[in-house]
Amino acid sequence: GAAVGLGIQMFEEWRAAVNFLPHHRKWGETAGAVTAGGAMDKEYVGFAALPNQLHRKSVKKGFDFTLMVAGESGLGKSTLINSLFLTNLYEDRQVPEASARLSQTLTIERRGVEIEERGVKVKLTLVDTPGFGDSVDCSDCWLPVVKFIEEQFEQYLRDESGLNRKNIQDSRVHCCLYFISPFGRGLRPLDVAFLRAVHEKVNIIPVIGKADALLPQETQALKQKGRWGDCIEAEMSKSSPDLEKGKESIPFAVVGSCEVVRDGRNRPVRGRRYSWGTVEVENPHHCDFLNLRRMLVQTHLQDLKEVTHDLLYEGYRARCLQSLARPGARDRASREHTPRFSPTEAPGPFLASPGHSLQSRPAQLRRMQEMLEKMQAQMQQSQAQGEQSDAL
Repeated sequence: GAAVGLGIQMFEEWRAAVNFLPHHRKWGETAGAVTAGGAMDKEYVGFAALPNQLHRKSVKKGFDFTLMVAGESGLGKSTLINSLFLTNLYEDRQVPEASARLSQTLTIERRGVEIEERGVKVKLTLVDTPGFGDSVDCSDCWLPVVKFIEEQFEQYLRDESGLNRKNIQDSRVHCCLYFISPFGRGLRPLDVAFLRAVHEKVNIIPVIGKADALLPQETQALKQKGRWGDCIEAEMSKSSPDLEKGKESIPFAVVGSCEVVRDGRNRPVRGRRYSWGTVEVENPHHCDFLNLRRMLVQTHLQDLKEVTHDLLYEGYRARCLQSLARPGARDRASREHTPRFSPTEAPGPFLASPGHSLQSRPAQLRRMQEMLEKMQAQMQQSQAQGEQSDAL
């Protein structure tokens, strides 16, 4: 009798332990949550809270964004940037005189600021191009911009192919605001040449600066002649209503101002006051500032970063790997400005698969170096055989 009682007690303890465990469910079945009375449902596992974990991690880590502005001087680039992010990035900037701009060469300047809004921190890096289009001879003035963008890709590829990839600094340009002059009759040859040179290397958003200098009819005519919407369309939530609405406004006719003025109803607004009236920056009937800020910051900032990494950077990386994998790649690298790597950090064919990593043990690195040496020996042997066949 004692043995039977002990067996029954053990069975009851086992059944209680089994009932405590969560039940397995098939895919598609929903887990329970907190009931109406406040008690936790037995079938609630907890993986529904994963988005909250990612949110906390992202907010703790912060975000970074690199924005480039390009266009000739006097189109309100610095004022628009200050208006977009409500900051003053050009506090210590000295504007050169008109005579000095004629001989000014294009330079690349970086300015960084950390912005915080409702607990979310964004490290904004602005890449400015003073001197663009200001000289008398503007032929090939976009080449330093193209070189700078490719150098950021090259630096990221070097860091990604290194041994320590935990703290990689992303200095790649995620978006470029290109300013079109409102005083022309459309895109100039310089504008077309620049857009063709960089549209496969960076996301481009064309902007008509100082749109308050145009009549509404002139603004629409200039937009029709300056359509370049396909540059920002790649893989950017094509079904999004915000994107479709924004594409209708491309190129964005904007007005920038950080000054608070009084409108016709004596209300404080950000804008510019003229003798004939007041231009409100955040009035969609006056300019496309709100559409630009919504697309650039509120809805598609992360999309711009993903397009830069998944499409533009991957294309650059694939071209580098293909060029280095072919015979005689090192000779062509010097002519094509392709980055050179040492055998321990060379992105060779063994990096073609996304699952492989250079962050491995020393034995794997030695095997990779042996593979490179074998490839070089085979290349030299094939070249020697080719020379012998030519001699015969």
